[in-house]
Amino acid sequence: MRVLYFTGIVIVLDQVTKLLIKGFTIPIIDFYHAGVPIGASFPIIGEFVRLTFIENPGMAFGINIGGRLFLTVFSILASIAIFAYLYKIRHEAFIIRLSLALILGGAIGNLIDRIFYGVLYGDGSLFYGRVVDFIDVDFFDVDVLGIHLSRWPVFNLADAAVSIGVLTLLIFHKQFTASEEMGVSASASAVPVSDADGVPAPIRAIGAHPSPELTSDPKGPSDTSS
Repeated sequence: MRVLYFTGIVIVLDQVTKLLIKGFTIPIIDFYHAGVPIGASFPIIGEFVRLTFIENPGMAFGINIGGRLFLTVFSILASIAIFAYLYKIRHEAFIIRLSLALILGGAIGNLIDRIFYGVLYGDGSLFYGRVVDFIDVDFFDVDVLGIHLSRWPVFNLADAAVSIGVLTLLIFHKQFTASEEMGVSASASAVPVSDADGVPAPIRAIGAHPSPELTSDPKGPSDTSS
């Protein structure tokens, strides 16, 4: 389960960047970091990539299904299910496990926001926090069914990890499944069988013959002595 190191890296990077954006206090050393004012936007790579601080009560990329409590409970159950499945396939292809580890890291990263940020920042109760989003990327203009998009919905590192994990899983899962089926077929074809004369394949392969004790002659053993 060393692949969970990647899960841990995603969680740490995600939370560090969110705290830097939102601001935090360490009372024991009297340290205060103000963070970025909510709604503020700053160019990073011109207008192509901007730092834009918003708080999202819904899912990744601003998708909102159900209430905050529903999303929090759903995220907990999903994280448990992904972890259990990772353990189940712990001996399978690394790329598949890495994909799931990234998805798990992203899910837990946003889950921490939903569970604790409301209490930590005094703007909600436990399980009712809002997710910190800040990566704002330009996007080609889209007009579909009255929906207009000129920039990608603001997201965070946890969302990015989930997206990369899902994309990698889609790319390599079919290849992984095909190689697994080929392995099963090869194992089945390697099962020893007997030839038409009853000699097992492994014995014939090494040029041996059945032991005399394993054969029977109705006439009995021949006696050549006079």
